[in-house]
Amino acid sequence: MSDTNTENQIRNIAIIAHVDHGKTTLVDAMFRQSGLFRDGQETDERIMDNMDLERERGITIAAKNCSVMWQGVRINMIDTPGHADFGGEVERALIMADAALLLVDASEGPLPQTRFVLRKTLEAGLSVIVLINKIDRKDARPDAVLNEIYDLFIDLGADDRQLDFPYFYAVGRDGIVKQRLDEDADNLHVLFDTIVSHVPPPACDREKPFQMLVADLGYSDYLGRLAVGRVTNGEVKAGDHLVCVKNSATRVPLKVSRLQVYKGAALCPVDSARAGDIVILSGIEDVAIGDTLCAGDQPEALPRVHVDEPTISMVFMPSDSPFSGREGKYVQSAKIRQRLVKETLLNVAIDLKDTGERDRFVVMGRGEFQLAILIETMRREGFEFCVGRPEVITKYENGQKLEPVEHLYVDCSEAYLGVVTEKLSARKGKMVHLEHTGSGQVRMEFSVPARALIGYRDTFLTDTRGTGIMNANFAGWEAFRGDFPTRLTGSLVADRPGTAVTYALFHLEPRGELFIRPGDAFYEGMVIGEHSREMDVNVNPCKEKKLTNMRASGKDESLVLAPVKPMTVERAIDFIRADELVEITPKSIRIRKDVLAAHKRRQRLCRSA
Repeated sequence: MSDTNTENQIRNIAIIAHVDHGKTTLVDAMFRQSGLFRDGQETDERIMDNMDLERERGITIAAKNCSVMWQGVRINMIDTPGHADFGGEVERALIMADAALLLVDASEGPLPQTRFVLRKTLEAGLSVIVLINKIDRKDARPDAVLNEIYDLFIDLGADDRQLDFPYFYAVGRDGIVKQRLDEDADNLHVLFDTIVSHVPPPACDREKPFQMLVADLGYSDYLGRLAVGRVTNGEVKAGDHLVCVKNSATRVPLKVSRLQVYKGAALCPVDSARAGDIVILSGIEDVAIGDTLCAGDQPEALPRVHVDEPTISMVFMPSDSPFSGREGKYVQSAKIRQRLVKETLLNVAIDLKDTGERDRFVVMGRGEFQLAILIETMRREGFEFCVGRPEVITKYENGQKLEPVEHLYVDCSEAYLGVVTEKLSARKGKMVHLEHTGSGQVRMEFSVPARALIGYRDTFLTDTRGTGIMNANFAGWEAFRGDFPTRLTGSLVADRPGTAVTYALFHLEPRGELFIRPGDAFYEGMVIGEHSREMDVNVNPCKEKKLTNMRASGKDESLVLAPVKPMTVERAIDFIRADELVEITPKSIRIRKDVLAAHKRRQRLCRSA
């Protein structure tokens, strides 16, 4: 392939939206209509969501690059996550973009994560194109949503240039964008034309020495470490000798073994790349996100990527349970630490802190969902380990203890207003807004400590019979609001190793909800259920019925147990208390006490009393 185009023939745009407002589906339609695929070619849906977890959950987790050609102009697009926990992905994606395409659902309107991603975009000084998507919904209200979008821009402090945004109406699933609601349209041409005319070409200087800020990392089995970023100045060619300027101003020499650009979602090799291009460089092993790659004769670092500080931490450690090593491929502390270090290199919003103990590591991130995704990813890679309860990160200023606070948005039926308010008030939440939206629905806004939301989602769904919607945004740091109870139930803890039997589980069911089924193996100290009362209870899940000549063992066949809800990573880390751990393996998720032996737990309880 020949050299890439000049900067005047390049447009770099980030696609931002709340979760499930149609970003990735729109990108699919843009691929099809730009001529990337031949007529009749079979393609997958949601091409950019190439991770298994993304396809299973229907969300974008990692920002990804792609490109299409339109009338001789290369449009580089960055598909960003919509969840605030993955805000680091949004921030590093925006440094490669010159504008943003904001999607808003025509029925739901701007939601909390819409506010989050738009705030980051406006702070970066980018202009915005607005797309009101899903206008084919029966409950669509595009005119009202447009007014809400203007209100949101004003609320976030947009300047006059950003407020004068072009807006369109779309059915992204069908590949339709139009300027007016009553207009007939069957393609995305007006959107492509607007991107070319409205998005400015990259502001860069081809005459200066080469500079590129590393915004993403990848890995190839054939090429090794890959560095992704936008060329800020100058030109680079395959085989060039460059310098990597790191955070400590350390300079590491390197050689570009291969140079690639995006063609659709795939990579295509090129001979050279110029200022404005988004490129992938190979042959660079010691590189991290935020490093600057530049010409060897004139090394000059660019400003590093700055992301919001972490608010949640979790302890990772090797598993020491009796079942350790049975199901996992990587169980050693060194392997676990190596994997966590790799994650900090690939994800700027994740941080790792050593505790001083050889086998305990503290991982810090934006939210429990982000850490749950990391845990699930490691689990699928074959790792076996334990994690502790998520804890909020506190700090001190002028002798005052501060904690992270979330702005919580709740949509539910009026019938559940009382119970939701009661539960959040008990968790030190403060209602700041209440609005009756009609049809018996209410929208509430609360200021709550971030620790109040750990483990609350399941309670919320139970209280609202699964009909409530809850979203939160990080609102800053405030004075510590005091302690509150986090869980009002105890645990049913196995007092011996064994295999669960129907007879024992049937008689344990009245005590609470069980986590295991007949035939499941367990060990002493493993949590086999949730006790309906506050205290923990040691139980025997393998107790069998005593047989006599009057009672036969076959009678057990008539016992029927309630179905057991499958245990997930999110459910497990929400459930555990401070003295409990989640044991993660590729095949199982178990909850256990940090001290397995019952007599040692009693001794600790007596000492604390």
